[in-house]
Amino acid sequence: MGLFDRFKKGLARTRERISASFRSVLRIGQRIDQDTFQRLEDTMLCADFGPQTTTRLLGVVESAWKKGQIAEEQEITPFLQSHIIDMWPEADRQIQFAPQGPTVILVTGINGSGKTTSVAKLGQYFTEQGKRVILGACDTFRAAAVEQLSIWSERVGVQIVKHDQGADPGAVAYDACEAATARQADVLLIDTAGRLHTQDHLMRELAKIQKVVTRKIPGAPHEVLLVLDATIGQNAVQQARQFSEHVDVSGLFLAKLDGSAKGGIVVGIRDELSVPVKFVGLGETPADIEPFDPATFMEALFSS
Repeated sequence: MGLFDRFKKGLARTRERISASFRSVLRIGQRIDQDTFQRLEDTMLCADFGPQTTTRLLGVVESAWKKGQIAEEQEITPFLQSHIIDMWPEADRQIQFAPQGPTVILVTGINGSGKTTSVAKLGQYFTEQGKRVILGACDTFRAAAVEQLSIWSERVGVQIVKHDQGADPGAVAYDACEAATARQADVLLIDTAGRLHTQDHLMRELAKIQKVVTRKIPGAPHEVLLVLDATIGQNAVQQARQFSEHVDVSGLFLAKLDGSAKGGIVVGIRDELSVPVKFVGLGETPADIEPFDPATFMEALFSS
C-alpha cells in the first residue's frame, strides 16, 4: 500500500467530516463573497484548525480574492491546500541524524498519549530503514511501562536496555548510552516518563536524562520528539506549547490520527508553534507509522 493509500485509509473518518464539510459550504460555480468567509470560518473551526489559525488562513484567502487570484468558491480548497503545504519545508521534517555514533532521540509526552506505542513504531520504522536500534526504557515511574516496552521490543525485533520499575531513569539512560555506543547502534530511542508541565519532579528527571546523554554521547540528544494525542484537538496545541516551555522539543509525533481527530489540528499546531510534525500514527500496529508528508496528507484529507 502506497503512502497516499495509507494516509487515506488512516484518515477515513477525518476525511469524511472535513471533505464533506468543505464541499457543502464551497459550492461549484458560486462567486466568492463575504458570506463565503463566514461559512468557511465555521467549517474550519469545526475541523479543529483553531481560532488563531482559522483567522490567519481566512486572511490569506481573502487577500487572494481581493487580488483576483481566486474568484469562485471551488477554487478555495486547492488554494488553501497549496498554502498549507508550503508551511512544512522538507528540511524541517527530517530527523537530524548524528554525523557519527548513535543518534539519540528522547521521546516524551503525557501518559495516555500513545507515547510507548509510538516508541515501538519508531523502532520498527528505523529498523526497516536498515538501522540498528536500541530502546532505553526510562519510563520507570508508570506501572508496567517497562514491561510494556519490553513486549514491544520483542515484537519489533529491537534490543532494549531496562532496569526494574522505580529505578533511577538517569541510570537507565546512562546504561542505554553505553550499550548503544558499545554495540555500534545507529539509533537510541529513549522512552521517558509520561509527564505534565505541572509535575516538577518529572520535569527535573527529564532534564537529568538530557544531561546524562549529553555527557555520554556528544551532541545528544539529537532529537526530542513530543507525542501528542491528535484526538484531543486544541488541547494538543496547549500541551505542545507547555512542553516547549520546559524542554527543547524538535519535532512532534501525532498519534491516533486515525481515531476521532478532525485533521485540522495538524495545521493548527504547525501554525501556532514553530515545532514541525515529523511522524504520524495511523493505527494500532507497529507498522502504522508514516513520516509526515504535507502534500500527501492534504491530498488524502480532502480526497473524495
